[in-house]
Amino acid sequence: MKSFDYLALKWRAIGLIVIGRRERALALFEQMAGRWPDDVYVLASRVHLLTELGRRAEALAVSDRLVVVQPDNAHHWFNRGFMFESAERWDEALASFKRATELSPLLDRAWYGLGLVLIRLQRYDEAVEALKRNTELQPMSPYGWYQLARVQVDRQKPEEAVKIIRHLQGFEPKVAAQLARETGLVPPQPTL
Repeated sequence: MKSFDYLALKWRAIGLIVIGRRERALALFEQMAGRWPDDVYVLASRVHLLTELGRRAEALAVSDRLVVVQPDNAHHWFNRGFMFESAERWDEALASFKRATELSPLLDRAWYGLGLVLIRLQRYDEAVEALKRNTELQPMSPYGWYQLARVQVDRQKPEEAVKIIRHLQGFEPKVAAQLARETGLVPPQPTL
């Protein structure tokens, strides 16, 4: 059970976030970190606020502690991967996204992030596998399908990209049209 002091500081910080006073909220979470240095909520809140405030290096430092304190939380690893990806630190992003998918194989966002990083590293075959997993978990989201089509083009497999464009025409025609324009691939029209 959390102490009254902890709860009072937490709710005050949440109130500051609600009214847009992120710096002041962060100061409260920093104060809380002095008293409860390994509290997962405090650590995660600090990571979130530092990231929002553009203080990525500090956010990653706090994230280091967060994954030590709670190493089996896939969401912490996903967020860490996202921060590394934003900083173009591909190898660290790759390791973080892989860890997230190991801990939670159903975390579709982690598979998507993993696919994007693998594309950046030009590891296209592995990217296909990650993006296929993402599309299995989120079949109606166009993002994974879009990236999967693009990587198939990079792999010199235009017929696979055409299949994806055709598939997208069924539920995301604008994305399908964009892919057709960008790749120059036009799926054949169905015959009546």
